[in-house]
Amino acid sequence: MEAFLHGVILAFGLILPLGVQNVFVFSQGATQPRLVRAFPASVTAAVCDTLLILLAVFGLSVIVLQFEWLRIALMSVGIVFLLYMGYAIWKSNPTKTENNEALPIKKQILFALSVSLLNPHAILDTIGVIGTSALKYSGTEQIYFTAACILISWLWFFGLTLAGASLKKLDSSGKLMNTFNKCSAVFIWATAIYLLSGLL
Repeated sequence: MEAFLHGVILAFGLILPLGVQNVFVFSQGATQPRLVRAFPASVTAAVCDTLLILLAVFGLSVIVLQFEWLRIALMSVGIVFLLYMGYAIWKSNPTKTENNEALPIKKQILFALSVSLLNPHAILDTIGVIGTSALKYSGTEQIYFTAACILISWLWFFGLTLAGASLKKLDSSGKLMNTFNKCSAVFIWATAIYLLSGLL
């Protein structure tokens, strides 16, 4: 039980701060015409987090990040994706989502993959914090700890999608969501610039 609670608290601590991944999943809940059409983004984000958590616990990703060229390549691709995603979100119009101007499934999955797997900070947090914390446990306790982290991730992303959908109901005109999209785009561009400065 201690390992499970530790996993729950740790996962919440890592996932709560505003990040590109959270912003994107929330925005899909708010801009898709039906709730079910926003699920590809939340499922993709949750699956990616599950993969990163498993890699962190089993230590495979630590080996990968020892290669400097791979880190640079990861950050470069991530910056390009973030710049493009910021542009797409900026240009989106929440007041016209009923006319199928919301992101299609393929783009949702692609963007969710990019903000989940091409975000060096998210990867380092998962490896550095969850991976290191998992070393405290072994056997069944380690399984409980890992399961707790994964469970919180899935609940969080579906919760964000529902929160976004609730905002859409409160904001029938789409003006509030349009403002949120503009702020999200600026936040995403700022993240890309921050990553670029770190790369340079």
